[in-house]
Amino acid sequence: MISYQIPYGRTSLTFTLPDDRPADLITPVEAAAVADPLRSVAEAIDSPLGGQKLSDFAGARSAAIAINDKTRPVPLGLLLPPLLQRLEALGLPPPAITLLIATGTHRPMPPDEFAAVLPPNMVGRYRVLSHDCDDESNLIELGVTGRGTPVKINRHFYQADVRIAVGNIEPHQFAGFSGGVKTAAIGLAGRAGINHNHALMMLPESRLGDYETNPLRQDIEAMGAMIGVHFALNAILNNRKEIVHALFGDPVAVMQAGVPLSRRACQVAVPDLYDLLVVSPGGHPKDINLYQSQKALGHASLIAREGGAIILAAACPEGTGSQHYEAWMAGGVHSFADVFARFKGEGFRIGPHKAYQIARDASRTRTLLLSEMPPDFVRFLLLTPIDDLQAAVSGAVAGLPPGARLGVMPIANATIPMLA
Repeated sequence: MISYQIPYGRTSLTFTLPDDRPADLITPVEAAAVADPLRSVAEAIDSPLGGQKLSDFAGARSAAIAINDKTRPVPLGLLLPPLLQRLEALGLPPPAITLLIATGTHRPMPPDEFAAVLPPNMVGRYRVLSHDCDDESNLIELGVTGRGTPVKINRHFYQADVRIAVGNIEPHQFAGFSGGVKTAAIGLAGRAGINHNHALMMLPESRLGDYETNPLRQDIEAMGAMIGVHFALNAILNNRKEIVHALFGDPVAVMQAGVPLSRRACQVAVPDLYDLLVVSPGGHPKDINLYQSQKALGHASLIAREGGAIILAAACPEGTGSQHYEAWMAGGVHSFADVFARFKGEGFRIGPHKAYQIARDASRTRTLLLSEMPPDFVRFLLLTPIDDLQAAVSGAVAGLPPGARLGVMPIANATIPMLA
């Protein structure tokens, strides 16, 4: 028997396959972490891309830093200390520096959860606020992008003298790649703007691994330009969530330098479509809820044979992660056909779009889900629940014809599978 291991929540799961049924391991290139991550981040800040430097803002009276929420594995404990030290060296006292948790359309994080994303000493030293995309009183209207997206941005961010976005550059299923201005432009935007931008995912060019000609991603760049994001501090991580590269500077210059690095690490050529894929988003926090875990299904479906099977192992301790998604599913949706018909009739909306994405991918394959969610709830979401990974894998393999192709994607959220 051949043994395989995949991440699951904060731990991992093991399963075996018969010797005559080996699986291809489809995973990003293993890259060595930088020896001294704090030094690497500091050097990136001191040698910015794009020409503009932090020292150009000497005399600034305030700074705002957009950071991701708990659903993203951003190493803030390594990225923020050098940045905060340099902001204070400009003459900005800690009370003048605001850390804004960029939740996008996710629920705002209460103060007792701030320690889940920030070291305790930062929570006590700097002002920390969580964004609320529905709090109109805290949004400033800036206009409309060329693609018609209304741009409203968090008041605390926009009114700061220095505006910085912090995050990772990694594959994104319809924005091509995360990083650059995205943490601020989407994470600190109003719901209507996020909804309009994300509706561009329906265009065929809005796809995984495409940055330069991706209409949705380029709309995000336009939003960032209107907001005036001065700097981006981004990391590229390896399979162990360690920093491999740190980049700082003009957000567009950071993306131009970082996307090829991320693409080189995450893009994996596969020879043919697969009859069975065993998939993990990559463990916590990538599988914190189904809203995030769906991305693994989306990536895997790109190389899944029509009528094949995908076994998704995603803990989802916080359920779906979207009340809007659940409420929409409760409104008379009983099949994938119902999802397609209702979504088409009502038009694009954040939350229900997750039902559409799951239906789009799961309707092509037999999709089994191992999670902490109750089985009846998983069925309500139109997925097939399983409670034993090995039993599910063995059963799926037993039903495959000779010569069937098997694959394992242990870090699917960070993998760009490409047919050779």
